[in-house]
Amino acid sequence: MAGRVAIIGAGPSGLGQLRAFEQARKAGAEVPEVVCFEKQSDWGGLWNYTWRTGLDEFGDPVHGSMYRYLWSNGPKECLEFADYTFDEHFGKPIPSFPPREVLADYILGRARASGVRPQVQFQTAVRWVAFDEANDRFEVTVESLSDKSTRVEHFDYVIIATGHFSVPNMPDYEGFSRFPGRVLHSHDFRDANEFAGKDLLVMGSSYSAEDVALQTKKYGAKSVTISYRNRPMGFGWPDGIEEVPGLLRMEGKTAHFADGSSRDVDAILLCTGYQHNFPFIEEGLRLKTSNVLYPPDLYKGVFWIDNPRMMYLSMQDQYYTFTLFDAQAWCARDFVLGRATLPSQEEMHADVDKWRARQDGLEDAEQEIDFQADHIRAVLEGTDYPDFDIEMTKAEFREWEHHKVESITGYRDRSFVSPCTGSKAPVHHTPWWEAHDDSMQTFLATKE
Repeated sequence: MAGRVAIIGAGPSGLGQLRAFEQARKAGAEVPEVVCFEKQSDWGGLWNYTWRTGLDEFGDPVHGSMYRYLWSNGPKECLEFADYTFDEHFGKPIPSFPPREVLADYILGRARASGVRPQVQFQTAVRWVAFDEANDRFEVTVESLSDKSTRVEHFDYVIIATGHFSVPNMPDYEGFSRFPGRVLHSHDFRDANEFAGKDLLVMGSSYSAEDVALQTKKYGAKSVTISYRNRPMGFGWPDGIEEVPGLLRMEGKTAHFADGSSRDVDAILLCTGYQHNFPFIEEGLRLKTSNVLYPPDLYKGVFWIDNPRMMYLSMQDQYYTFTLFDAQAWCARDFVLGRATLPSQEEMHADVDKWRARQDGLEDAEQEIDFQADHIRAVLEGTDYPDFDIEMTKAEFREWEHHKVESITGYRDRSFVSPCTGSKAPVHHTPWWEAHDDSMQTFLATKE
C-alpha cells in the first residue's frame, strides 16, 4: 500500500493508533508507513510524569499536567483496553482505582508489547501542518529538538493525537497581581505536600478541582476553600474543605466571595480547565471547539469533514478515556486501510448536527455517559476491535457516581467487575484516604 501516515503525539491516543495499525499488520494487512512524532523524550503523553513546569529543557511549554499523588478518579474497568486487559498485564486482578504509576505501567506495557517504539521519533516537535492542494498531500514541518534542525515531510494522512489537557485556561481576577502568595494552574500542580499547613483557595467545580482539593487536604493542607462559578459539586467534604460561591476579588491575601463571605488564603490553585489549542495547524484544518462531548466539524468525532484525511483523536470531553481513544484509533485505521468509506460532506455534516443536537438536550451525568457510550458504539461499528461489555461499563459509571455522593473520600475503596474478563477487582488493602504511599510496589502488595 502506498502512502504515509503521520501521528502527532505518543500519549495514550497516539499509542492506541500505533497499536491499531500494528495489529492489522500482524493479521496480514498491507499497512502504509506510519511515523509518530513526539516532542517529549519518552512516550506516554500526560502519563510521562515530569517535575518540570512552565518551559521544558528546550524552551517549549511543558506538556504534562500530571501530579505525583494522582489516583484514577474513575473505575479502571471503564477504561480497560479490550485487547490488553489489566489481568493480562499484571497477571492477576488488581484494585479498581490505581495510582498514577500503576496506570502508566499498564498503558506503556501495551505499547511495549506492540513493538511500535521504532515508529516514534522522540524529541521531535511538529511546528506546522498544511495541505498542499497541488500535490494532494500534507506538508508537515518538524523540528529535531536536540540539534534544532528542521525539515519538511510529506504525508497522505495526518492524525492529531496531542490531547487537549496541556494548555491551561487562566482567568484573571482583581487583586491577583498584588496577592502575596502563589497563584498557579492545576497544570503546574505537582506535589500536594507543598501546601501542607496552608490555607488554600481552589477555583473550579469539576474533576480537577475535586481531586486537587482532596489531595491537598489529604497531604496536610490546613484548609481548602473551593470557589465555584455556577454551582457547587455538593459532596460531603471532609472537615477542612468547604465550597463557596464565585470569587469576586482579592485584597492582599483576603479572598472576597459572591455570598459576602471572605477568608485569608496562602495560595490560589486554578482548576479552570484547558483550551483546545493547535497553533501548529493551518487554519483550514484546525479544530476550534470548547470541551464538549461532540465537537463540531468532526465526523464520528474523528474525521475533519473538509478534508477527512486529517483526523483527530480524543478531542471530546471524557467519561470514557482509553476505551474512546481505542475506538477512534481503530476507526481511523480502517479508513486509512480502505476498509471503511465515508459518506458525502453533506451527509457527514448532517450526522454531526444530529449528534450535537442530542448533546444539547442532555440533562445530567447519566445521560452524558449513555451518550458517550453510544458514540463509542457508533465509532466501533464495522471494526475488528475486541468485544467488551459496554452496558456493564455504563452501569458501573452510574454506580461510581452514587458512590461519590455516598463518600467522596471513600469511593475509591470500592471494587468493580471487568467488562473484558469478568473478573472482580479486589478491595485495596488500605483505604485511599489513609494511603499516602502511592508507589506501584505498595499498591500491588498483598497486606499480611
